[in-house]
Amino acid sequence: MRFSGTLRAVAVTAVGAAFLSGCGGTGGGSAKKPDDSRARPTRGAPVVSHAKRIPDVGQRLRSRIPERSRQVVAVYGRGEDSADSTVVLWTKHGKTWERTRSWAAHNGKRGWATDHREGDKRSPVGVFTLSDAGGVLPEPKGSDLPYTRSAGFAAPHYWPKTHWHDFDHVIAIDYNRLKGTSPNDPTRPQGQSKGGSIWLHLDHGSGTSGCVSLPEPAMEYLLRTLDPARHPVVVMGDRAHLAA
Repeated sequence: MRFSGTLRAVAVTAVGAAFLSGCGGTGGGSAKKPDDSRARPTRGAPVVSHAKRIPDVGQRLRSRIPERSRQVVAVYGRGEDSADSTVVLWTKHGKTWERTRSWAAHNGKRGWATDHREGDKRSPVGVFTLSDAGGVLPEPKGSDLPYTRSAGFAAPHYWPKTHWHDFDHVIAIDYNRLKGTSPNDPTRPQGQSKGGSIWLHLDHGSGTSGCVSLPEPAMEYLLRTLDPARHPVVVMGDRAHLAA
């Protein structure tokens, strides 16, 4: 059953920006946003276009990708302490994974963590489902993920102006959150200390507080392309942890 954006917006407006800090932060960057939806991959991204297995992802994480998943958003971090990454959308056709699109992206400003904690400014390493989306703006035409439109997503205007549109569109990464709720629902099943509000969202040109940020065309493409019937997941981490 598809959620109504209007009804969900009423439910989440009250929690609003208080829970955005887990995702957007104040990165401090003022670099121009990349706008190439087919951006060249950065160092560490795979170069193959078709594969029987998703490249550069080792058995430990590969075994956590559900068998029924036909869409995988792979986030290839440049290094454990780097904020730079490449996002590749892999789509499974039969027994073969096809590299559908790729984009330059950013992750946590301090890199990656296998044991993410609230406020550590690192993105969690792992495999997570992608179940819900939302944002300040209406959902792009043709999107299938349940979408909550709400002003409660808006970044505070005391943040740098480069960050004001970070949450125009977001896709919740199902890390320490309740599936089937708005991305800014405050519920933390594993407790507050484990952090939360880890999203895919619009890029501001530098590292985040734990999310993965992409160019606007990339976010719109993912919202139009990710299909709940294909059970999309994200596999994310730095090169070493991904390959382990």
